[in-house]
Amino acid sequence: MSTNDSADSDRRVAVVYNPVKGDPEDLKRLVADAAAEHGWHAPLFLETSVEDPGFGPAQRAAEDGHDMVLAAGGDGTVRAVAAALHGTDVALGVIPAGTGNLLARNLKLPLDIPEAVQAAFTGQDTRIDVCTALLTRPDGESEELDFVVMAGIGVDAGMIVNTDEDLKKRVKFLAYAVGIAKSLTGGRRVRLTWRLDGGPARRTRVHSLIVGNCGDLVGSIPLLPDAVANDGHFDIVSLRPTGLPGWLQIAGQLALHMGRKVRNRLARRDEQVTGGANDSDTLRYATGTRLEVTLAHPEVFEVDGDEVGEVSSFTVTMEPGSLVVREPVPEPPTEPGEPRPGTRAFDS
Repeated sequence: MSTNDSADSDRRVAVVYNPVKGDPEDLKRLVADAAAEHGWHAPLFLETSVEDPGFGPAQRAAEDGHDMVLAAGGDGTVRAVAAALHGTDVALGVIPAGTGNLLARNLKLPLDIPEAVQAAFTGQDTRIDVCTALLTRPDGESEELDFVVMAGIGVDAGMIVNTDEDLKKRVKFLAYAVGIAKSLTGGRRVRLTWRLDGGPARRTRVHSLIVGNCGDLVGSIPLLPDAVANDGHFDIVSLRPTGLPGWLQIAGQLALHMGRKVRNRLARRDEQVTGGANDSDTLRYATGTRLEVTLAHPEVFEVDGDEVGEVSSFTVTMEPGSLVVREPVPEPPTEPGEPRPGTRAFDS
């Protein structure tokens, strides 16, 4: 997709927006003005609903020949629109109007809505990977869900379940801290059997198991510090703390990840530190393209910040480069990163 306005004169854009996030009229004005400024057709605006958080409207827009679909809302809206555009050449533009805004934060997209709108029209295309989770429910029914940030069971999912929606509106990220605290009070471990990339089946107990296409949780906490959204595989972390000392060890390791992240942000490229995900007694990391997990008992599952109910088993796969995302043109241009080492598996 060209960034040249004259070349974009026949371009069409649709906006899938959550009407309860932000000011819809202000959003419509911003997008309409930007479309006119950059030579695009007048935008088509499509509302989400409780029954359809964005997949249906985005799919219709893509099928009707729109070149770009803007997802304006929270993480649920972005995930639904991304799922609809997955496997097409239609670009996703992210307009972060939610609390977590996980994809925007992980891809370093603008968090300011006017800036995000402009970036969608003046930016460039990039391709990222998409993960698919095949869920088996306790009643035997199955469901397939795409995700672009992370999914899992345990702390991550418990954080979502225990987060008060009114608190999210009032104190934003602090609401998730309360949710995390609530999810840790029981300290219960999950018994499961897992198989990575066709390897042997292994049994283990974890407090949390998270699969990430991206690495940062809410608050920009680098839970998966080596995760890259376009490297062709997902990253996995299992949390296995034992009592308060275990949680303190996890907190210390995440603090090291955060410090490395801040240093890299300030350093020249040749001074940056890589290889942040190191195994410990409480954190185990792995990479792969297919993860099969069977749970001893049903657990709540989470995808991209949304709780999606209990599952008895799940399989996560990866489709590299299958989603086009609009991003700002980098200034100055960045060099491609060094390739990462191959797949590795955590010990049970």
